[in-house]
Amino acid sequence: MPHVLTNGIRLSYQRSGQGKSVLFIMGSAASGRVWTMHQTPAVMRAGYEAVTFDNRGIPPSDAPAGRYALADLVEDTKGLIEALDLAPCHVVGTSLGAMIAQEMAAEGPDLVRSAVLIATRGRTDAFREAHTLADRALRESGIRLPPRYEAVTSVLQMLSPTTRNDDNAVSAWLDLFELADSESTADGQAWADIVDDRRHVLREISVPCRVIAFTDDAVTPPKLCAEVADSIPDCDLVEIPDCGHLGYLERPAEVNSAIIEFLDKN
Repeated sequence: MPHVLTNGIRLSYQRSGQGKSVLFIMGSAASGRVWTMHQTPAVMRAGYEAVTFDNRGIPPSDAPAGRYALADLVEDTKGLIEALDLAPCHVVGTSLGAMIAQEMAAEGPDLVRSAVLIATRGRTDAFREAHTLADRALRESGIRLPPRYEAVTSVLQMLSPTTRNDDNAVSAWLDLFELADSESTADGQAWADIVDDRRHVLREISVPCRVIAFTDDAVTPPKLCAEVADSIPDCDLVEIPDCGHLGYLERPAEVNSAIIEFLDKN
């Protein structure tokens, strides 16, 4: 894959299609190619160029040792936009990727034309903070849980009851998560998650934004997504039912429609 040098590291990327550029920013511990399952084909059919990349910590991008800060990932992404001459571009981010997009959008319209923020939040709450800190403590301990165990945990955290109660679907997801865990090298990203309140930053955003929430999301529940939409001036909120934190994979048609309808307006 081609790559750029930015912020002292190498980022791999892929760009496809023609038209106004849409940069997709993936969440933690996942490859940018996840977007190519459903989202990038849809936006290319709609007349856009789709650009995906692997955040630091995800091969073939560099995975430097140590803890990553959210600011590191923001600077990486800004450098990618500048190196590929994408600015100003539409940005679509999910989870950690949405937090990166928030920070870039807050700096103004020079880099970001508009932003779709999927499964996002501007602060943590008591349970989500406890989960983040527990995850960090486990990583610091050096203990590695078996991939099969991690796969079951991921299904519980990331997917909706609708998917978990479908035997065929959940079996495929368990296999996928087990394989992904055995290949993961993204430990440094665990420290990029927010535990402070960033809503004051969101109030400074002036570019058009849309928040997409998932009804059964246990990681960034709709109430926290709604706070992001309320904090950003003139931001709207779309809530999609029967899906969890990975709603863009569980309900791709609905998510793609929400993304493209927003892009076409902006």
